[in-house]
Amino acid sequence: MRIRPVSADELPRLQDIERAAGQCFRDVGMPEVAEDEPLPVRELARYRHNGLAWVAVDPADVPVAYLIAESVDGNLHIEQVSVHPDQARRAVGRMLLDHLADHAVAAGVPALTLTTFADVPWNAPYYTRCGFHPLDDRALGPGLREIRSQEAAHGLDRWPRVCMRRDL
Repeated sequence: MRIRPVSADELPRLQDIERAAGQCFRDVGMPEVAEDEPLPVRELARYRHNGLAWVAVDPADVPVAYLIAESVDGNLHIEQVSVHPDQARRAVGRMLLDHLADHAVAAGVPALTLTTFADVPWNAPYYTRCGFHPLDDRALGPGLREIRSQEAAHGLDRWPRVCMRRDL
């Protein structure tokens, strides 16, 4: 599997990947998450423009997973990582995370951060296996606090959430 920057014409494909990946939330009693719409193309384009959007592609160069990130509190914050269910359990997500880590190290960024569901198997437990650790609320910078506030306003706090960090 190859990782490369996303092209402008592939941005709608990212939405399709996220919709497909989100359906797994139905199986754990979170249909509202499954029904949540992906980011609009114009927002995805902002990540691409900032050089912080990558896709994992199949042998035909078709995106099967993606990761977008942004700078938050001096670290690279993973806004979204989604893998199409057809490609699940093949380490594609981990490859994208490691790619972002390599990018961050090259840029002198000390850590990766993310927010995720605490009790969903492919969320916090998975990220722990990928080298992330939970952050205590007192350790959150202003940017992560704002992200958590926005998530709460969006209704995501209906289920336990956690901020996580991977030191590089």
